[in-house]
Amino acid sequence: MLDYVTRRFAYMLLMIAAMSLVAFIIIQLPPGDYLTMYVRQLEASGEILDESEIESLRRQYGLDQPQHVRYLKWVGGMFRGDFGRSVQWSKSVISLVGERLLLTIVISLGATLFTYVVAISVGIYSATHQYSLFDYSVTIVGFVGLATPNFLLALVLMIVFNNAFGISIGGLFSPEYSTAPWSLGKVWDMIKHLPVPIIVLGTAGTAGVIRVMRGMLLDELRKQYVITARTKGLSEPRLLFRYPVRLALNPIVSTVGWVLPAIVSGDTITALVLSLPTVGPLLFRALLTEDMYLAGTIVMFLCFLTIIGMFVSDMILAAIDPRIRFEKAQT
Repeated sequence: MLDYVTRRFAYMLLMIAAMSLVAFIIIQLPPGDYLTMYVRQLEASGEILDESEIESLRRQYGLDQPQHVRYLKWVGGMFRGDFGRSVQWSKSVISLVGERLLLTIVISLGATLFTYVVAISVGIYSATHQYSLFDYSVTIVGFVGLATPNFLLALVLMIVFNNAFGISIGGLFSPEYSTAPWSLGKVWDMIKHLPVPIIVLGTAGTAGVIRVMRGMLLDELRKQYVITARTKGLSEPRLLFRYPVRLALNPIVSTVGWVLPAIVSGDTITALVLSLPTVGPLLFRALLTEDMYLAGTIVMFLCFLTIIGMFVSDMILAAIDPRIRFEKAQT
């Protein structure tokens, strides 16, 4: 096991180095840069910059250097905790991401817990009560949930709450707390606003996990070892949770690697609709304005979380499924 962990850690370092290069190249692919867009905006508003002013701004933003030099400076700064400076916001990238990271994690962790707690519980009950009214109802609701985009559900809920109760569910804070410093009142106000984004972000994932859990558990319940355990008198709850449920969780656990980046990025379109101050809209705006250091850092961070998540997924799989071994069998 130790040998496997060591090799995986070495592979992770190589993957992170490769992804930093890929992320930087992708951000540089669109023609132009932030300064080009900024000059066009000024010209559209009637303000004309001469070439000396444009060249001065280019030196100020470091855009006069070759791409490989900018890449090496960006990567070198990471080891010192310096991920560059956002030219759009005129702030350091790490401070911009840090401002939104905590709220993003709170929302996305809540949505993830909602997804797995509801989906696994409903999937188990649906599989053990196959073809019941509950099973058919869950199937119908699951297909509707898979077919309904999260942002559409967010729009419907916003209209319903506004027309029926006169309540605005956009954002995470009431107007009086949006710019106020942190306090117990502001925390309680955020908690009251959390259920709607958590439910909206969790519904699509819940529908998919229910179908996977139900199908895998039905397959396990038909296997010979379950029949043998029943004939030996093992109680149904103990049989269910000790063997079939553990094995049915394999495909769900194997997707943990996708959960970590989703926790940080969230559902960008839904976050824009609900006016959520998360990292997703920040990345979207950085890509639109070609803010290379901000966009590249967020993409790099998401790649890093994906690699870490896949490693965690492998460890959990080894823990819940004794059939999985990472070392070569001894002959």
